[in-house]
Amino acid sequence: MNIRGLAYCLGLIWFAAFPIYAQLTGKGDRITGPNFATRSPILGRHGMVATSHPLATQIALDILKQGGTAVDAAIAANAALGVVEPNNGGIGGDLFAIVWSAKDRRLYGLNASGRSPKGLSFDALHTVLEKQPQIPLYGPLSVSVPGTVDGWFTLHKRFGKLPMQMLLAPGIRYAREGVPVPQVIAYSWQVAAARLAASEAVVQEFDNFRRTFLIDGKAPTEGQVFRNPDLAATYEKLAKGGRDAFYKGTIADAIDRYARRTGLYLRKADLATHQSTWVDPISTNYRGYDVFELPPNGQGISVLQMLNIVEGFDLKSMGHNSAEYLHVLVEAKKLAFEDRAKFYADPDFAKSSINWLLTKDYATSRRKLIDLKKASEHLDAGDPALRAGDTVYLTVADAEGNMVSLIQSNMLEFGSGMVPDGLGFVFHNRGTSFTMKPDHANVYAPGKRPFNTIIPGFVVKNGEPFLSFGVMGGALQPQGHLQVLCNIIDFGMNVQEAGDAARFSHSGSSEPIGTLMTDGGRLALESGISAQVRTELEKRGHHLVPTDFFGGYQAILWDPVNRIYRGATEMRKDGQAAGY
Repeated sequence: MNIRGLAYCLGLIWFAAFPIYAQLTGKGDRITGPNFATRSPILGRHGMVATSHPLATQIALDILKQGGTAVDAAIAANAALGVVEPNNGGIGGDLFAIVWSAKDRRLYGLNASGRSPKGLSFDALHTVLEKQPQIPLYGPLSVSVPGTVDGWFTLHKRFGKLPMQMLLAPGIRYAREGVPVPQVIAYSWQVAAARLAASEAVVQEFDNFRRTFLIDGKAPTEGQVFRNPDLAATYEKLAKGGRDAFYKGTIADAIDRYARRTGLYLRKADLATHQSTWVDPISTNYRGYDVFELPPNGQGISVLQMLNIVEGFDLKSMGHNSAEYLHVLVEAKKLAFEDRAKFYADPDFAKSSINWLLTKDYATSRRKLIDLKKASEHLDAGDPALRAGDTVYLTVADAEGNMVSLIQSNMLEFGSGMVPDGLGFVFHNRGTSFTMKPDHANVYAPGKRPFNTIIPGFVVKNGEPFLSFGVMGGALQPQGHLQVLCNIIDFGMNVQEAGDAARFSHSGSSEPIGTLMTDGGRLALESGISAQVRTELEKRGHHLVPTDFFGGYQAILWDPVNRIYRGATEMRKDGQAAGY
């Protein structure tokens, strides 16, 4: 049995045994608020940080207390996460951010995702792939330019205050001295390392991964101290030489040498021409709240599409996590994901307009396709051209009222599995998100940004910042955004309860790589959703399956009445929210 099959079997056992486990162990009772909440929101007047690792949170909080801006603190935290949570993020990946500038009273969006190698044409890639219909998930063909470092320096140039040397110093120290690995990260690290070790695409280059990310040949267990002196040296080069050290200097030279040795098509010239792009966030109004996401090549627009569709239903009267409520949200997800599969792509290459996808009229037409009694098995995308003429997440707010929503990723855990000699980080595998179908908007092309799953979220109400938030986890991310927003806006949950509430995760929709949904996909539900609801959903035709992954959430909410920040973090992760 392969690793994926073993994981699925273990999931089935957990799925069946969890109700018994819950009864035997028992869950403590809170004296106020819903019992599913794990804790109270964190409150602070002068600043707030929420990340997926306590040490990263403390680093960002220290930066705020030393006079740094929200962006300064976010960069320091993200750099630290590359050390303490390297399976999910690092400088070999991409970055997206939404920044609320208190001075300008507006949002700024940054797309810091990288492009495919310019020296690899579609025809050449097709020849290399031979009979493979898709770019492999791991290995050299899955690597595109890493955009994170340029994203840091681009954000810092506009919104930073403290020197980058100061922001990178905590990450350098932890990389050199070592950090104890917490429970959830240790578990994910072990699973990912086993998966990569079994991959034929990276087996010949696994030595670098083993030296960098394993301890005595094994993934670290909870409490083991992990060190990464190579990454410390790389960060020191960035602190001294700036972003050009990575894209034009000694780091770029090392990447080029490694690429030529291992079959990567990435070259120093690809790095040298890379730059991030400032973009205008896109939005829709949902029941009086302006919800903002970033435009493609990311998938944030699907959140806005789903909100527009479900706005036509009285979700509150259905009851939270009732069968009817979940059915409507899942069907809305299926509809939005059909458009996601067909139209979302690098706007520099895609010709179809996406403006119509965000209109209320389009949502009304799509909403009519939802059968309240039956799950859909196959759906078609809409046709906006005729009408219009897959992570770490963190958020920081500072004393001046600036807020940043930042997400950064390797794509899959440890990405491509390719670790350049002596640099201490792994290349992401975002290039595998292209399709090889020639007539598709997301078809591979040299110098093109692939479809990207990582999405930061932001909500504005009455012209004031309301919520900076994100939910990690590939295709789960827009589903998580939808559920969190409905929890807060429709059901009045506080910022912590909104993340703790039981979630669904639907998989099997049509995808931007060219695969199509033909059977309605599969629906996973957390244990907090009742057996009665499960039975009703199955009657409606949903195919229920187990999974142990429902994402990861961080958020900061601005309370204009008391003029305080309310922070929350994900109980499904190792994270921490802290303020002062």
